[in-house]
Amino acid sequence: MHDTRRTRVVLAVLLIAAVALITLDFRDGGSSPLHRVGADVFGPVERAAGDVTGPVAGFFDSVTGNDSGEIAALQRQNDQLRAELNASQLGQSEEAQLQQLLQLAGRGGYRIVAASVIAAGGSYADTVTIDAGSRDGIRPDETVLNGDGLVGTVTEVSSTTSTVLLAIDASSVVGVRMAGTDQIGAVTGTGRTLSGADGMQLRLFDANATLRQGEALVTFGSVGDQPYVPGVPVGEVAGVTSSPGSLTQAATVRPFADFTGLGVVGVVVAPPRTDPRDSVLPPRPAPPAPAPSASASAGRPGAKRG
Repeated sequence: MHDTRRTRVVLAVLLIAAVALITLDFRDGGSSPLHRVGADVFGPVERAAGDVTGPVAGFFDSVTGNDSGEIAALQRQNDQLRAELNASQLGQSEEAQLQQLLQLAGRGGYRIVAASVIAAGGSYADTVTIDAGSRDGIRPDETVLNGDGLVGTVTEVSSTTSTVLLAIDASSVVGVRMAGTDQIGAVTGTGRTLSGADGMQLRLFDANATLRQGEALVTFGSVGDQPYVPGVPVGEVAGVTSSPGSLTQAATVRPFADFTGLGVVGVVVAPPRTDPRDSVLPPRPAPPAPAPSASASAGRPGAKRG
């Protein structure tokens, strides 16, 4: 449409007529016959204008907040979808750890609160932070484990998070019992597991006890089950370090838990009714079958004779 003088005059007349119709319709409460005339005249124009400007108006409404309720609903939906996506990704990466944790807790009779490790490291100690706290029923001096075994103890608690002192920290001391022999002793952390070295040292209280590589240890349990409940797998003897004539037997211990890959852990909020003893230990691999002797091989049918 060309911007001519005639066009401008027509638009002005239509505008004046529209104002007049609106005024009369307002005075008559919307019942004037002119209301229907105006609808018949301007209805097609409004629909055409709406078809052209509707998307643009919707865009500006979204920018200026004229439809804030719908925008808020869409934002909530986006947040929900994002949370579901994060939960799905978390489940895929840590589902195996959670299942293993639940199996260990079930075998030992421990009632736990499961949590995820959300931060690691401290100024002077080997600690991690988990996303569960007092509102989840967690208190200080409670045992923390994962699907492999002992992780540490709770030292500090807020409403939503807790700090866990790892069992491999240099200040950690855990009373342990040798599986099978019932020899008792203490395992201390060295603070070196996070750098790849063996992170625990064992000393047995009986100087005459015999230590062998590969023997497993479990927690002995503390008075009142705090900070350690009994029967939690700790680790296995990696090497004997004591010398003949020592007052105590000493060894390095390889922890069952991988402290460099902690994801899902469980805080024991109720101890087992009875000591699970060695029932929570991982199954030991079957010893290899002995190789057949030369005499047995010679006696088999078809064996060559010299």
